Amino acid sequence: MKALSLRELEATARSLLNPRIHDLFAGGSDDEVSLRANEDAFARLGLIPRVLRGRGEPRLDTDLLGCRVALPIVIAPTAFHRLAHPEGERATARAAAAAGAILTVSMASTTAIEELAQAGGPLWFQLYLQPDRGFTEALVRRVEAAGCKALVVTVDSPVFGRRERDLRNGFTDLPPGMCCENMRPLGPDGERGPARPIAFSPALTWEDVEWLRRTTSLPIALKGVLHPADAKRALESGVDALFVSNHGGRQLDTVPAPLELLPALADALGGRLPLLLDGGVRRGTDALKALALGARAVAIGRPVLWGLAVGGEAGVAHVLALLRSELERALTLCGCGSADDAGPELLHLSRLEQRWRTS
Repeated sequence: MKALSLRELEATARSLLNPRIHDLFAGGSDDEVSLRANEDAFARLGLIPRVLRGRGEPRLDTDLLGCRVALPIVIAPTAFHRLAHPEGERATARAAAAAGAILTVSMASTTAIEELAQAGGPLWFQLYLQPDRGFTEALVRRVEAAGCKALVVTVDSPVFGRRERDLRNGFTDLPPGMCCENMRPLGPDGERGPARPIAFSPALTWEDVEWLRRTTSLPIALKGVLHPADAKRALESGVDALFVSNHGGRQLDTVPAPLELLPALADALGGRLPLLLDGGVRRGTDALKALALGARAVAIGRPVLWGLAVGGEAGVAHVLALLRSELERALTLCGCGSADDAGPELLHLSRLEQRWRTS
């Protein structure tokens, strides 16, 4: 694999993918202000290294919702991997397992959760709460049986975002032979029925989260919480973690970058829930900045699709290896012996919200 950075890999993927598929993966909502902001926020935040600390080679392993993983980088849920590569999510799962990274399987995966579990790595499952609670519970039981370690509930999608690239390109459905495999109900003998459409409901409330909490013993993370008041409400609802995410800029446009909102959420929670930063991470230095602002880990989405498009399993492995190497180097240059050593004293904070102060 020749790409020296994720941006090089993205350029190669764009040259290989059908333009309609590239735009499906790359695009955001409306004017794509949030999409651009997610990456730009990292460039506006500087690192101030510490020197002569003698911490040695940094450790990256960490605990995430009961999973001991090799690095604080999670693969975020992204749909339709088979549009990027024939092996789709199977290739992604194998690469994640080999790297010791968590794969968050999308509810809109084009490969069934049972098949992905065969890769042997830690899996989380992304869930849109469906108005049909019976179907939701059946899917949760299926996910539990497959050995998933946590549920990641997307809460920022009461309606589907307006993505003008897809409208312009006329992308409305998957090609023949592909479907959202996890939306195919299982019959009594394990046979799969026709795929149901994923329903988006503006009627969902915190009571639905609390119902899910009573329904499963799996850890629950909410993805898409950005307001401090919602973070505190999530804590009351018994969830176990939050993804600080604006859905990759694909839902409500002009939402600020998650990196800019992370400090306020960390302040509001005071360490009572782990936070994962999702959105715009393209370098190991980006990951370090998020960790220094209070994230336990970061999540990557589009870069995985670029790696998959370029090289299948090897391409995804290259993405994870690049980020691992860059994060190790950044930690070493900042005098950190582990990701836990990263704190706000390493950051030039003038462009972030002024309420954030070093302790």
